[in-house]
Amino acid sequence: MTPADFIDRHPGELLGRLQQLVGVSTVNPPGENYAPITAWLVHELESLGLKTRRYAIPAALLRRHLPPEQHGYPRYNVFAKLAVPGAKRTIHFNAHYDVVPVSGQWKHGSPFSGAIERGWIFGRGTADMKGSIASLLLAVRALRAAKVAPKMNVEISFTADEETDSALGTGWLVQHAPIKPDYAVVMEGGEGRNVCCGHNGTLWLEVIVHGRAAHGSTPHKGVNALEQMAALVRAFDAYKRTLAARPWKTPEGKIHRPTVNLGGVFHCGEGAKINTVPAHASFTIDRRVLPLERHADAERELRAFLAAAARKIPRCKITVRKISENFPCFSEPTHPFFAAMAGCVTRARRQKARFSVSTGFNDMHFFSHHLKIPTLGYGPGGEDCHGVDERAKVQELLASAKIYADLLTSFAG
Repeated sequence: MTPADFIDRHPGELLGRLQQLVGVSTVNPPGENYAPITAWLVHELESLGLKTRRYAIPAALLRRHLPPEQHGYPRYNVFAKLAVPGAKRTIHFNAHYDVVPVSGQWKHGSPFSGAIERGWIFGRGTADMKGSIASLLLAVRALRAAKVAPKMNVEISFTADEETDSALGTGWLVQHAPIKPDYAVVMEGGEGRNVCCGHNGTLWLEVIVHGRAAHGSTPHKGVNALEQMAALVRAFDAYKRTLAARPWKTPEGKIHRPTVNLGGVFHCGEGAKINTVPAHASFTIDRRVLPLERHADAERELRAFLAAAARKIPRCKITVRKISENFPCFSEPTHPFFAAMAGCVTRARRQKARFSVSTGFNDMHFFSHHLKIPTLGYGPGGEDCHGVDERAKVQELLASAKIYADLLTSFAG
C-alpha cells in the first residue's frame, strides 16, 4: 500500500479532523480558543510520532502588540519535528489556525458546523486554512501507515494571528523557535495546478480628518470633516490611475497592478448628532504592494500623495496612522525545490503545474525574507474565503494530502 492508496481509503479520517478543527472557533480578533485548539494540535502531532512543543507568547509581548481589549486572549504557536536518520536537509510546513470573524446567514446554521454536502465541507476556516492542516496531518499519517520514511527531516508549525499581522505567530516563530529549515511550504496561496512563488504585500493606514464642530443650523461656523473626507477620497482617482499604469507580469503570464481600497472601515467619531457639524471623520486605506515594489517607497509615496491632496482642500487637516503592514515576496521558480513541487502537482493533477503569484498576503515572506530559503505556497484552497458559506472541496483536500506526501517521499534536497 502506498501513501496515496491510504489517503484514498481514509477520507473520513481527514474530514473528521477538519470537523474537529472547524468546530473550535478561533476567530481573530480577538483570538478565541487558541489554548484548546493548540492543545489538540499538539496531541495530534505527538500521536503521529513528531516531537512537539507549544510555545506561549510572553504576556509582555501581548501587551506590546495587541490592543488592551485583547490582552486576556493568550497566543500560542505549535512546533513539531520529525528527525529522519541519514537525512541532510529539512523541510518546514506552515499553516495558521486563526480565522476571520463571521457574519450573515449560513446554509447549515452554525458557521462552525463542518457540515458535508455534495462533496464539500462547510465552515469558517475550511478553506482558509484549517483544511490545509487536515490535509497535512493525513499525509503524515499515510506515510506512517505505508511505512515509508520522508527523504528529509520534517518541521511543522501551526501559528497564530495570520489574519491580523502574524507578528505573534509566524513572525515570532522564525525569530524565537528552534527551527532550521532548508525549504518551506506555506500551505496556502497556490491551489489546483498553481504553485505559489510569491505574494503581494499590504500597507494599512488610517486617515483621520480633523474638522470643527458647530450647530447644524449654522454650518458656516464649523469645518465639516465629512465633506473634507469626501473631497480627499475623490482625489484618489488620480492616484489609482498612477497605480494602474504600473503593470507586472507574473510567471504564469497574468498582469498584476498595485491597488488601493478605501474605507474598509470608516467612522464619524464621538459627539456625532444629526444637527451637529461633524468635527471628526476617518477612513482606512488598503494599499497592495507588488513584489517588484519597495515597500518603504510605496508608503512614502502614499503619504506624500495624502499630504499634497489635503493641501489642495481648504482648511483640510489630517493625521495619518499606520495600522499594520505585511511585506511582499517573490522568488523566481528556478530552484529544484520548485521543480519538485511542480512535479508532484503535475502527477496529482495530470496537467502541467504552473507558477503563480497571490494577490493576497500570507506568511511566505517570513521564510523567504527572514530565513532566505526557497519557499512556496500550496494548499487545497476553497470557495468564499472570509465570506458566508466558506467551504472546501473534499476532492481537493485529499489531492493536497497526496501532493504533500509525494513531496516528502520524492525530494531529498
